[in-house]
Amino acid sequence: MAKDLDAGLDLPLQIVRGLRGVKYAFYLDEETLEMLKEEEATVRSMGNIPVDNQGFLQALNREAVICIVKDPRFRPPPEPTVVLMGANGNLLGEEVFPFTMHKYEGRNDVVWMGDGFVCFLGVDAGGSEQFVMPPVSFPELNESNGCKDVISCSPAPTSDRMMRQHYGLDDDSRYASVLVAFNRI
Repeated sequence: MAKDLDAGLDLPLQIVRGLRGVKYAFYLDEETLEMLKEEEATVRSMGNIPVDNQGFLQALNREAVICIVKDPRFRPPPEPTVVLMGANGNLLGEEVFPFTMHKYEGRNDVVWMGDGFVCFLGVDAGGSEQFVMPPVSFPELNESNGCKDVISCSPAPTSDRMMRQHYGLDDDSRYASVLVAFNRI
């Protein structure tokens, strides 16, 4: 049986639940956030490249965190949710969306890593690299509805699975989670 997903029902949660493609939306409790923090600290990508989920770490510093379990109809993020950074801070690659692909078509200074990611040729990594998952804007929540310092982020797949199990939700590969964090005005 799923935990009470209506706990804390308020305007921000109502707004998020009304978005297209949202299957579930609920506030995360401190126990879950601590469990996710421990898991996120262990995440590495294919090739054993470290993953720094900056969006998640910043979400922990907000008053409220909403988990959205979404289907493919949910809008795309307004900016990349993952970038590849060199130890020296240079941008080595970034996520690409169907609406941003035109920026890279026909360029000789990028290598496509599948349909959704490009790496930039000739950029110095400074000795090593890591994937960074930056905080992403979430314009639906803002000061007009009582929210400030709003960010969103994606949890790692292992964190996503743990979170759904913790709340008694099915681990269904058709869905993915997004976390939205904010401070109240």
